[in-house]
Amino acid sequence: MLTIGLIGYGAIAHEIVRAFPPDAVRWVALLREGASRALPAHVSAVTRLDALIDARPTAVVEAASQQAVAACVPALLEAGIPAIIASVGALSDPALAARLTDAERIGSARLVLPSGALGGLDYLRAIAVLPDARVRYTSRKPPAAWAAELASVGRTTDNGAVTLFEGTPTEAARRYPKNLNAAFAVALAAGADKVTVRVVADPAAAGNTHEIEVESAAGTASFHLVNAPSPDNPKTSALTALSLVAALRELLDREGHR
Repeated sequence: MLTIGLIGYGAIAHEIVRAFPPDAVRWVALLREGASRALPAHVSAVTRLDALIDARPTAVVEAASQQAVAACVPALLEAGIPAIIASVGALSDPALAARLTDAERIGSARLVLPSGALGGLDYLRAIAVLPDARVRYTSRKPPAAWAAELASVGRTTDNGAVTLFEGTPTEAARRYPKNLNAAFAVALAAGADKVTVRVVADPAAAGNTHEIEVESAAGTASFHLVNAPSPDNPKTSALTALSLVAALRELLDREGHR
């Protein structure tokens, strides 16, 4: 039986666990001290990072926060444990990105960045070498996903869509650490200096919508993805958990564990 680690056990982690037969994987979830969460029988909880490392998981999936990436993932990689991170916006911190690169080298372990809620990243990686490339990424979600943010600025969508933010991927990741990991996935693929990010609360949005518009010497491209929201968190696409599962299966294949 495989042992796989989890950092956090919210809606995303729950969906990841459900994707594997209960008799095929023993899960070890790192939770905050004092956190109370009902766990399936084949998921055990630890509250210290060293306990997770001592369990020697084949891989660990982070599904918690950018802070969890900083606090846990370098030590996992240095211990030789591959890690898959959902909170790719954490890499907007150059110091942390450098720590992770060093940790990969020290432990000879892979850091996997899944595509998350997006498609088209292969195209963005291809045009990243072109100096004239420009990418505009728009996150367009129903107002329920941005209720707190709309209230904080005293705005409503009664008269139509409201743009909450427009700026750099780094600033987007800082302002919305739990909600705009997709924006930084675009930045990692295309180059942060080429990307502009917009955040829009739109009553006409059918779901969590990702719009990517690209112009470069190679041509133009447009990607429009409408993802169903997670039933437990309207700010997160259901596709996010599916992407993490796919990345985990691919990693296990590479490691010869399937």
